[in-house]
Amino acid sequence: MPSKSPSPAKRACTMALAGSLAAAMLSLAPALGANAETATNRTININAAETGPSIDPTMYGAFYEDINQGADGGIYAELVQNRSFEFNSGDNRTYTPMTAWETLRRGSDGTVAVVNDGNRLNENNRNYLQIDAVSAGAGGAAGVGVRNSGWNAGQKLEAHKKYNYSVWARTSNPAGTSLAVTLETPEGTRLATATIKIKGDNWAKYHLTLSPKSSTGAGRLATVVQGTGTVRLDMISLFPQDTWNGRANGLRKDLAEKIADLKPGFLRFPGGCIVNTGSYDTYSAPNYTRARTYQWKDTIGPVEQRPANRNFWGYNQTYGLGYMEYFQWAEDMGAVPVPVVPVGVTGCGDNKSAPDQATLDRYIQDTLDLIEFANGDASTEWGAKRIAYGHPEPYNLDRIGLGNEEYKPEFKQYFTQFYNAVRAAHPEIKIIGNTGPFSQGPEFDDLAKFNADTGVDLVDEHYYNEPSWFLNNNHRYDSYDRNSYKVFLGEYASRGNKPFNALAEASYMTGLERNADVVKMASYAPLIANEANTQWSPDMMFFNGTSVRTTPNYEVQKLFMNNVGTQVVPSTQENPASTVAPIAGKIGLSTWATSARYDDVQVTGNDGATLFSDDFSGTAAAWTGNGTGSWSIQDGAYVQSSTTAQNTMVTAGNADWSNYTLNTKATKLAGSEGFLVSFGVKDTGNYFWWNLGGWNNSKSVVEKAVNGGKTNVLEKNTVIQTGHEYDIRIEVTGRTAKLYLDNVLWGTVDDTPADPIYSVVTKDAKSGDTIVKVVNTSAERTPVDVSVTGAANIAATAAVTTLTETADGQNLASAASAFNGAGPKFTYTFEPNSVTFIRLTDGSTRK
Repeated sequence: MPSKSPSPAKRACTMALAGSLAAAMLSLAPALGANAETATNRTININAAETGPSIDPTMYGAFYEDINQGADGGIYAELVQNRSFEFNSGDNRTYTPMTAWETLRRGSDGTVAVVNDGNRLNENNRNYLQIDAVSAGAGGAAGVGVRNSGWNAGQKLEAHKKYNYSVWARTSNPAGTSLAVTLETPEGTRLATATIKIKGDNWAKYHLTLSPKSSTGAGRLATVVQGTGTVRLDMISLFPQDTWNGRANGLRKDLAEKIADLKPGFLRFPGGCIVNTGSYDTYSAPNYTRARTYQWKDTIGPVEQRPANRNFWGYNQTYGLGYMEYFQWAEDMGAVPVPVVPVGVTGCGDNKSAPDQATLDRYIQDTLDLIEFANGDASTEWGAKRIAYGHPEPYNLDRIGLGNEEYKPEFKQYFTQFYNAVRAAHPEIKIIGNTGPFSQGPEFDDLAKFNADTGVDLVDEHYYNEPSWFLNNNHRYDSYDRNSYKVFLGEYASRGNKPFNALAEASYMTGLERNADVVKMASYAPLIANEANTQWSPDMMFFNGTSVRTTPNYEVQKLFMNNVGTQVVPSTQENPASTVAPIAGKIGLSTWATSARYDDVQVTGNDGATLFSDDFSGTAAAWTGNGTGSWSIQDGAYVQSSTTAQNTMVTAGNADWSNYTLNTKATKLAGSEGFLVSFGVKDTGNYFWWNLGGWNNSKSVVEKAVNGGKTNVLEKNTVIQTGHEYDIRIEVTGRTAKLYLDNVLWGTVDDTPADPIYSVVTKDAKSGDTIVKVVNTSAERTPVDVSVTGAANIAATAAVTTLTETADGQNLASAASAFNGAGPKFTYTFEPNSVTFIRLTDGSTRK
């Protein structure tokens, strides 16, 4: 975004923490441990007499998207999978209308079929189950019907708890028809049985309550027709009464509790990529489009009238968890609701736009209607609907996200129309724009300027980077323009669920808090994932049908979110001086499943002297290969001709080279990717390379290899054109490399080793505590001196919460303790690979 250095008063803390982590993907400890043992302690200087930026209650929140089967089969407590027989191969090629159902014939006979005809429940719920029973069986559970297997291993049924069964049904039998409903094990052992009498050949909803006599994590729900005749069934549902907060059509309790324990200040919903992908059609004849952009009006009202949709992530989406439930969820957590709506162009690899102005106008009106639905009174059309659906009070919506990660030619024009309409009709609503899916680059810069020029209130930034990036970019928001828009870091994660990932994220969060005058909202993403159907990883929590597993990332988020504070306390961190060697090594050329041509390789020192030059007019004797690929000199160029060989690197030069500029020309000839140019090459397992056109020519990345393990340090969506000769220039200075593509600066890599200690200090107005937050990313116990000015009455005893690695190295565990050496000056030794919060209290207020 437009950059302007903040004034000293607005910079709450300064720390010399620039740089990246050399071996982030292997282990944080070896890379940072070398800086931990010094003769002089680090010092955190806290100025308690001054006040830094205020921290909004929305500083941290939860981002929920229906990804990883997060709704149906996830936090939405419905235990029946495919309850309305709407699953379709258009959602997932393995799906049929009978997915998760099996036909039962228990002492009876008849046919069972899914039907779509004029006898349907309604136009939005088009399929139903027709059972034609031709013989009546004997016994309480005899009959012909179906059994549902639920999600994961089956339905979680707890002994003696109550479950609400419901079904929409009609019968051709004038005398009525009985349904036998059974909760059972996969083997058929009955855990609970009850009977419903269906009367009349018009759709009606029937209810009963079941209570199993024993528990199982693999329950089945059976519904069979007793007697003869034609019975039609739809919306067969089994819901635990024990939902979170006891809500009907509510949330799975254990999963919702874990999210509520985070104490999120906001809830962003419903996505993510599901917001702005798919057709702009409605769910209406003649096409009944399944893959539609998210249209919130489909998701309110009686659940049996909400249409199904193909979820972008490859499964069926029922909308049982819809906008009413999202708003209620936010309200129950005390969180600000943050809906995100489509703005007429798709993203996430989808390539559609609203087909005409009339369609765009409909979506704009839908957005205005959403605000009215959330906040309007009974005199408004959509406020009256909310009241009729059972929520008389407004939801107090105060902000809305317009779009998600779009970057297409029409986007700016369409977004501007949405922006102008919302601003004119609802000037009280904060408008959130976005900068796409990257943390930097031409698209990011262009959208940042567009948002600033448009005048949005907040901008939603998304990025998923390696741990080293988060360590390297602690100061990202220090230089943001204090007079421009504010930041909503709506999606971020360090691409892993190991403790070192969480520690890197914790280090970054100290920078978010230090810049609380710019960063107003932040949420880790994604939030939850079903272990049996995960499309994206990492995630904050994983679940199956019976349990929830949190991650180290969850523990870090919980600690920060439960101890935010209300004000930044200005602080500085003084680190010991360290000597950092420059990037040094040979140069290299490579390909990956691609044939490419290189020419005019030249390396010059920082004094302009030529260190190496090869125009390939002679032999290739200066180059050493790794044994893969087919390299040869052809027509005055160096050509790798294989389109199947991987990592065909050839190297030249001196391992001691540093502070140099590499120039070459590169051309993709054939194959699936682009080409790779290396610098700082020590050996086959330790180097940097600029991977242009990697991942089947979908993106370009600078990778750092350490002992064979590679870390992405810079990524953009650049693709390589076959036959185009590219000018490549890499300027290596110290631990920094500037990369130019066709004489345009493509990106900068700063590989300066990061100091392993990160800190920030906040004040909690409610408790009066000053919270010193320190992240130690080294493998050593590290003493740090803490000096507090402007608060002479600090109590000697401080409450401490520490996250440290579990014995198996797979998680972080929280431990509370008391530190009895606190005061205006003290030294605290921080555990290796830890996050520590120290609460300093005012001793003069203690009795």
